[in-house]
Amino acid sequence: METRYLGSGDNRLGVAAIGLGCMALSSMYGSPVDDDGSVALIRRSLDLGCTFLDTADAYGPFTNEQLVGRAIAGRRHEVVLATKFGNVRRDDGAFQGVNGRPEYVPEACDASLLRLGVEHIDLYYLHRVDPKVPIEETVGAMASLVEAGKVRHIGLSEASAATIRRAHAVHPITAVQSEYSLWSRDPEPEVLPAMRELGIGFVAYSPIGRGFLGGRFSEPGDLAERDVRRNHPRFSAEHLEHNARLQARLSSLASKHGRTPAQLALAWLLAQGDDVVPIPGTSDVAHLEQNLEAAEISLGEDELAELADAFPPGAAEGDRYPDMSLVNR
Repeated sequence: METRYLGSGDNRLGVAAIGLGCMALSSMYGSPVDDDGSVALIRRSLDLGCTFLDTADAYGPFTNEQLVGRAIAGRRHEVVLATKFGNVRRDDGAFQGVNGRPEYVPEACDASLLRLGVEHIDLYYLHRVDPKVPIEETVGAMASLVEAGKVRHIGLSEASAATIRRAHAVHPITAVQSEYSLWSRDPEPEVLPAMRELGIGFVAYSPIGRGFLGGRFSEPGDLAERDVRRNHPRFSAEHLEHNARLQARLSSLASKHGRTPAQLALAWLLAQGDDVVPIPGTSDVAHLEQNLEAAEISLGEDELAELADAFPPGAAEGDRYPDMSLVNR
């Protein structure tokens, strides 16, 4: 697996070109997931060189970090471990809001370290920007974790270009994580240029459109009853027919070139710059192996032009989230 670098200078962090988003291993998409199978999947990921693992205290909640910790036991030295804090949830999963208060930062970090069973976190993100707390105060507290040796690098998730600049002035930001894919091009106008100016890497979550670009869904009934995607406007009956036509174009192009739609979507992201690292999630080992093969695909100018024509910015219908006020802050 090729190594890509997030951040720059002394703040540079080498990671696998394709990482593994672990959220799907905690039944966030409605279908039960077997813990033993999930541990085996993570270990298979490591065997294949996909050693950049992404989790969060909110996934489960809390149980995803425990699962990842179990999977990497005895193999910690192989892993670049990323987790997130700030999206506060009760044990039953109910969302309690965003917390970026400085006094909460070390509390959340210590809890994550305990659940993961590790002595340090390689990349620690603020999951969402707290509008009630100046970003300088939150990042200042995160910087104290670096000084204490509990965290090696810090990042932000779904932050605006202006917030990124303010945060980076307090302490070097290694990576920003946001949704980015063929049908979610939001970071391109402002966020990516700001990051590149500052020497910050980009981690793309939901690079296969929460599975949609893989061709698994064409109507709301395809989603499990408790699947969180049912609440996302893009998966609603109002927008799904239009978006399914977009996906059909991707499937057609993938078939033409002897690839899966997911592989083509990931290869497109990898072609957007060597500072872009997608972290697709899956609970299926076969899909994991197929996704990682995308690292070996080099798209030519004709293929990139075909994809640009099929997926121009703004082509997808519906918002990314039910409440867009929580992103791009």
